[in-house]
Amino acid sequence: MNARTEPSEAGPSATARPPLVRELLLVVGLFLVYKFGRQLVTGHTTEAYRNAGRVWDWERTLHLPGEGSVQSLLLHGDTLAHLANTYYATVHFPATVAFLVWLYLRRPAHYVWARRVLALLTGAALVLHLVFPLAPPRMLAAAGLVDTAKVYGPSVYGPPQTDTLSNQFAAMPSLHFGWALMVAIGLIVATRSRWRWLWLLHPLVTLVVIVGTANHYWMDAIVATALLGIALAVVHLPHRTATTAGRAQEKLAPAEPKKNVLVGAGR
Repeated sequence: MNARTEPSEAGPSATARPPLVRELLLVVGLFLVYKFGRQLVTGHTTEAYRNAGRVWDWERTLHLPGEGSVQSLLLHGDTLAHLANTYYATVHFPATVAFLVWLYLRRPAHYVWARRVLALLTGAALVLHLVFPLAPPRMLAAAGLVDTAKVYGPSVYGPPQTDTLSNQFAAMPSLHFGWALMVAIGLIVATRSRWRWLWLLHPLVTLVVIVGTANHYWMDAIVATALLGIALAVVHLPHRTATTAGRAQEKLAPAEPKKNVLVGAGR
């Protein structure tokens, strides 16, 4: 009997998580580069106000709805305006961090994909902040909008002249909206629940908040969406497998011993 045996092919293996310490250093490092990079635009006040006038005129040319129509919804009572300011101040960063942590623990392949997309989006935003400083609509007299954070609180910004912790002239694009949209897209892609589309409420509420509080123009969200679209086109989505598909984690059954496949058997 002339025969030889070969082991059968193993199934797809689970995607290994990137080293935790390396990821922490990478994410924190990228955030600090972005945070301090924004400070380079701080002194471009005149240009930022000039660009604000341009954006306001562009929106009117494109017949976009006035930001004041959204703000009027929030000014029906102090409570609604206060809630919008609180959402703006407290949800943006923690929601994105929670999104990345969940993907890291439960969907490692999707985590790497999402981290790369967010890094590319944030880097592109930093470049745009540097070449196109922009004062937010709450600072533009022609807009006639209320600085809701200053009037109703809470506010994450101090007076522009003395605020050294943030750059208030980096309105375009809106990373509040860009990150929120990526969180929703990432969770929709990484999960399979029939309710996963409700995650789109996060960027929708964020859009109402950033415009209604006069922190961003419509154009800021539009440009953020365009940059995110480019990032998603450049960074490929991981292949869907039993480990990367958005199903709930299931306990793996005990692996069966490898079976040998009889090859070239003959008498």
